[in-house]
Amino acid sequence: MAKNYPETRIKVPRFNEESGFYTTPERSKIMGKIRGKNTKPELAFRKALWQKGYRYRIDYKKLIGKPDIVLKKYRTVIFIDGEYWHGYNWAERKAKIKTNREFWIPKIERNIQRDREVNMALEQLGYTVFRFWESEIKKKLEACIHQVIQHLEHQRTDRG
Repeated sequence: MAKNYPETRIKVPRFNEESGFYTTPERSKIMGKIRGKNTKPELAFRKALWQKGYRYRIDYKKLIGKPDIVLKKYRTVIFIDGEYWHGYNWAERKAKIKTNREFWIPKIERNIQRDREVNMALEQLGYTVFRFWESEIKKKLEACIHQVIQHLEHQRTDRG
């Protein structure tokens, strides 16, 4: 992570019974089914990008933040973030969290903070960072693809 990040790092408590957090087997089963990669919006975006003739790497571990899509040739990374986990409309949604608030609020706020750190670190490495919400991909896939492709074509003309 970026060592010179100006904010103090948010501390997330451990989610276990010793810390006072309880979960039911049903909740545990539901949470276990949540996907971290190869989500439907991710697959749709990748398929559309591939059809436009762009080749990429997925879940690229060599870069900070493990971007969902990396176009190394264009020094461009794309993240497709889930609304809940990455704090979409956070000011409004924060108040709606009713259970285990002591865990979930710091957890999501730390995710938001980490996303900013990752963006800064990648930009310092010379990458252009795109972040899209899953709902944005679901509703406006073509507009999102168009935004990325415009950037890639601009990169291509700059390189000659």
